[in-house]
Amino acid sequence: MNKYANKIAITTGDPNGIGGEIVVKALDKLNISPENFVIISNEKLLKLNGYTRNDIEIINLPYEGEINAGKDTATGGDFSFRQLEKACKITPKRIVTAPVSKKSMHLAGHIYNGQTEVLEHFLSHNGERAEMLFICDDFRILLLTRHVALKEINITQEMIINKINCLQSFFTKYTKIKTPRFGLCALNPHCGENGVIGREELEIIEPAVKVLRNAKINITNPQSSDILLSTALIKAINREPQPYDCYIAMYHDQALIPMKTVGKEKAVNTTIGLPIIRTSPAHGTAYDIAGKGLADEASMIAAINVAMNL
Repeated sequence: MNKYANKIAITTGDPNGIGGEIVVKALDKLNISPENFVIISNEKLLKLNGYTRNDIEIINLPYEGEINAGKDTATGGDFSFRQLEKACKITPKRIVTAPVSKKSMHLAGHIYNGQTEVLEHFLSHNGERAEMLFICDDFRILLLTRHVALKEINITQEMIINKINCLQSFFTKYTKIKTPRFGLCALNPHCGENGVIGREELEIIEPAVKVLRNAKINITNPQSSDILLSTALIKAINREPQPYDCYIAMYHDQALIPMKTVGKEKAVNTTIGLPIIRTSPAHGTAYDIAGKGLADEASMIAAINVAMNL
């Protein structure tokens, strides 16, 4: 029997960033049952970040390098990668990850676009694909494409159908919202102006919507993202109920600008579509304040809470 099957595994991320600090601060503030958690890190690194408790199991990974706060290093990148690898191998109930540096992982020879892709590599055994969902209270946004250069974005009908089916399954399995309402962003300004400034809406997105509606999924036609997401942002700022349970964005910044505007301190990056749900703060390693004790743990607290409540 897997001893970690009902536990939440927490990694501390890049040792040269703020990951260890925000994990320690978050665990000190949260009212949790220690037996439901396991930390994957290095005991000395945890102590350097002020960790003093002895009631949560630590899977102690070796770390031979120096701490170079605010620096990209191959040693730090390899340690970040090994934490993720271990988290996947113990197959816990949920995984919560602190931020890592892509550059550091690349320096160590681990060439991935981010933690999402690493998790997909280790957890996908039957063709499952990782999807990136951002959550801030009832404001949720799914990304159709992730860390892709704008000039390389290629939206297909199959992509839309598969990813929104995955989103529907997530709501059905992990939330109390069994018939979610989805608001779909257009790719082009003004929804392409009936093909004048882009035909993706007419030729790709709207046909995909028809297929999804035939499958009983409640989704809008593509809408101008400036109107759709600015309305969502205002609702979130005013703490008013969202008209949709989730928005679907075509590319990274389309989603992250409104999400981080309203939820910089409590937005949660959630990986869905894999056998294990992963959550993470919606910010990076914050090298500029690493090692100074200034990091805000609010987003890590939110990430742990989402992992517990899903």
